[in-house]
Amino acid sequence: MYAAPSPALLLIAHGSRDPRHAATVHALAERLRERRPGTRVEVSFLDFDAASVPAALNRLARSGVRDVVALPLLLTRAFHAKADIPAVLDAASARLPRLRVVRARVLGPSPLLLAAVERRLYETGLRPEDKSSTGVVLASAGSTDPEAIAVIADMARELRDAGWRSVRPAFASASPPRTEDAVGALRSAPGVSRVAVARYVLAPGFLPDRIARGATEGGADLLAPVLGACPEVARLVLLRYEEAAGSAWTAAAA
Repeated sequence: MYAAPSPALLLIAHGSRDPRHAATVHALAERLRERRPGTRVEVSFLDFDAASVPAALNRLARSGVRDVVALPLLLTRAFHAKADIPAVLDAASARLPRLRVVRARVLGPSPLLLAAVERRLYETGLRPEDKSSTGVVLASAGSTDPEAIAVIADMARELRDAGWRSVRPAFASASPPRTEDAVGALRSAPGVSRVAVARYVLAPGFLPDRIARGATEGGADLLAPVLGACPEVARLVLLRYEEAAGSAWTAAAA
């Protein structure tokens, strides 16, 4: 019996002038290809990169692909997810009527992201027994969207509930507090013997570097790597892909 090919997966990243950003996204795409060898994975960026979303969709359409899951590599549902990406996809779909594009949810919130944050914290040398004496600054890029800010606050509470001594959110832009201020506040928190900064961002770039500078200026003891292509992020991307593909095919068959 003939089996229809699985829909292509189009990753949509924010984009950056920093080449480390694109390299990290491509590393994630390669990990996804290894885990799903039968699925075509393409990379695209909203800004600052030649691999634009329309160019990627055009490439898929020219190669004969008919079904695509477009997945935003975003940790919260803010302006890019609510406005930019739908507009770009709608315009591309109008130009490519034979290409069916299904939108996946953004990555966050998810318990897998909590696990990814903890993985990166442990990579700094922390051990599970250090949690009860470690304060954590959960530093994200920042947003003016109340929904996105609330998601970061919820993640900070979940980290605290997971056993870290004290957790404070911080933002590199748009909203206070800044990383250095959150580090300073944790310094005086009861029972905190060290402060670690967890960068709640997917890839390096301007704002993640600002978080790193804030960690240094605030006197943090430890700075965790960006989430990048860690296993939990890859698992979550595939989960969102499968959710979107499954719901689309169910609706088409109804």
